[in-house]
Amino acid sequence: MVATERATIRGELTPGHTVTPARGPQTPFVLSSPHSGRVYPRAFVRASRLGERALRKSEDAFVDELFAAGPESGAPLIAARFPRAYLDLNREPFELDPELFRDPLPNYANSRSPRVVGGLGTIARVVAEAEEIYRERMSLRAGLERIEKLYVPYHDALDLLLRRARRQTGLAILLDCHSMPSNVAGLAPGSTPDIILGDRFGCSCDPALTRLAADLLRDLGYGVALNRPYAGGFITEHYGRPAEGFHALQIEINKALYMDEETVARSPGFAALCERITLFLDRVIGLAPGLLQPRAAAE
Repeated sequence: MVATERATIRGELTPGHTVTPARGPQTPFVLSSPHSGRVYPRAFVRASRLGERALRKSEDAFVDELFAAGPESGAPLIAARFPRAYLDLNREPFELDPELFRDPLPNYANSRSPRVVGGLGTIARVVAEAEEIYRERMSLRAGLERIEKLYVPYHDALDLLLRRARRQTGLAILLDCHSMPSNVAGLAPGSTPDIILGDRFGCSCDPALTRLAADLLRDLGYGVALNRPYAGGFITEHYGRPAEGFHALQIEINKALYMDEETVARSPGFAALCERITLFLDRVIGLAPGLLQPRAAAE
């Protein structure tokens, strides 16, 4: 029996993310894990009507660990420390839900996106199974403070890593790393693939990169699907500009491969998946640059 993995609860969240620099040769690759944070600020837990296990339903638990070998192969890894339920980095900066705040929203807020309507804006109102997070509405000031102190620094750091890769190699290739429930809404029970790759239907990266990643993962024994139902979120869309030499590919891994979804604990399959992800990273980092056309630096 694997012991339950407990989240860390603390009063202050500084810094809000970590960057593990590349230790191998310089490559165009950058890894991002925006939803694997598990430091739950104490004030957030007190303000929630949910218990720890319910709050963690939206967490891409341990994804940062699955991809931890990336820096050894030359790909820096940026990972959030705070949880998705607290602040979602895979949204526009101001996808704000009017039902969540007691103050009027600013004119620049996007309050009508499908994600906001579903309660899953930049600051989520619900967790994965539509359970309301908060006991009462929060102040707009508190919400904007989260964005300023945590969202903006993460994206500034990610942008810097990608621009540095582009400047040094002529390419920047972002792998945006996520996990998904073993039963995905819209798919028949038991039919969720092992891995779903999202390239915004060919818009966020060169299709050759998507084909290579899919082939390598299938060679490792995984069932791979493309774009449905996860084509890529804000990060993939925002940073993927293939015509400028910036490529972004989202990777969604079925949680059943490596964890117990009820207890949020690593399963016996965790170590084997780590080994295969490491093999995948070695191979895709070695092969992808030869398929893609470097661009002249545009700094």
